[in-house]
Amino acid sequence: MNNTKTILVVILVASLIMTSCGQTTKSGSNSGQIITIQNGPSFKTVNIGKQIWMTENLNVDKFRNGDPIPEAQTVKEWEKAGKEGKPVWCYFMYDPANMEKYGKLYNWYAVNDTRVLAPLGWHVPTDAEWSTLEFFLGDDAGNKLKSTKDWVSFDNQTNQTGFSAVPGGLCFGTGLFIPEEGRGYWWSSTEDSPGYIWVRGLSSNDNKVSKGKMGMEDGCSVRCIKD
Repeated sequence: MNNTKTILVVILVASLIMTSCGQTTKSGSNSGQIITIQNGPSFKTVNIGKQIWMTENLNVDKFRNGDPIPEAQTVKEWEKAGKEGKPVWCYFMYDPANMEKYGKLYNWYAVNDTRVLAPLGWHVPTDAEWSTLEFFLGDDAGNKLKSTKDWVSFDNQTNQTGFSAVPGGLCFGTGLFIPEEGRGYWWSSTEDSPGYIWVRGLSSNDNKVSKGKMGMEDGCSVRCIKD
């Protein structure tokens, strides 16, 4: 075999190996790859442009180093943690039945803790990384990200990306919730001004991704992106 044929065979074999291992990053494709973190969670991923995202909201109750993250089971427990600047998580409406559908809501103190909320190899996306996702998807980004079920209106949600966003609601610093019907909010890791963090929101009655700010005591969903 001459050198040219040898090189072509090596390239072909390498390509097949990468494809079988789920390492391709075709823009907008749903890889469906299942990642399992040692002594940690399992979750599916999706490639969107040059980014790799989880396809479900974060649902961990421990930091990366193994330390537990306290759960708030009542309005008072959530509010107390926020006032004291301590990390905390809760289920939507404090109901464990919402775990499978929505994951957990975390306050900013959990997101920003030095013990690290995201699993190894992943992180909470920056404001710029959210913007990259939106720019890649265009004006109809919201509908391309939203699951085709769970939202109040099912007319326009395509989930074209496989991101499968769900309306997990929001817990205010007071420990009270906005209704789940048609709204979901996700943290970025970027502070805008003292006490306020950039977030992204999706709504049933809007096909776009909204950008806003939340206080550190508020509770939002977390969707991680690969390092």
